[in-house]
Amino acid sequence: MLRLKLATDPRWVNVAEKNIEEVLTDHAFCEQKAASAAISFIVQFPEYPDLVDAMTDLAREEMEHFQRVHDHLKKRGMQLGRERKDPYVHDLREFFKQKGGNSRLHHLINSLLLAAMIEARSCERFRVLSEGITDQELSAFYADLMRSEAMHYTMFLKFARQFGKGHLDVDALWEEFLEYEAEVMKKYGKKEHIHG
Repeated sequence: MLRLKLATDPRWVNVAEKNIEEVLTDHAFCEQKAASAAISFIVQFPEYPDLVDAMTDLAREEMEHFQRVHDHLKKRGMQLGRERKDPYVHDLREFFKQKGGNSRLHHLINSLLLAAMIEARSCERFRVLSEGITDQELSAFYADLMRSEAMHYTMFLKFARQFGKGHLDVDALWEEFLEYEAEVMKKYGKKEHIHG
C-alpha cells in the first residue's frame, strides 16, 4: 500500500532497541511536528474547508499521540529530551526546490505530498518496530500507531490528488518523489531515530 521503494533494514530495530529513551524522545517530537504541520495547513490554506476540518482533527490526534509517547517515557522512568532536528525531512524538501512551480496551488500540493511521504515512512518504521521490538507493550503501541499513520498517508495523498486534478499530474510527481525518497533513505537507518 505504501509503495516505498526502499524498505527499512529489519536490523534497524536492534539499533533502536539499544536506546529506547532516544527513540521515544525522537518519536514524541515527530508527533509534535506533525501537529504543528497540521496547524500550518490551516493557517496557510484557510480557503479549503475540507482541508481545515481534516487538519483540525489531525492536530488533535497528533498531540494525543505525543501524550501517549510521553506517557511511555514516564512509565519507564525516562524523561523527554530536547527536540531533535530531522535531516530526513530536510532532505525530502530539497526535491520540491528542484521542481519549480511557485504558485500557491503548487505549494499546497507539494506540502501535501511531503506530509504523505513522512507519514508513509513513519508507518513503515512503526511496522518494523511493532514486529521486531522485544518490549511487548511498545510492540502493541507501534502496531496501533502504524494504522493511524497509514490513514494519514492516504488522506494527504487524496487531498493532493483532489487539489491537483486538472492542474498537475500528481501521480507522476508522487512516483518521482518515491524514487527520490529511496535514494535519500540510503544514508539513513543507522540511528535510533524514527527517520534516522
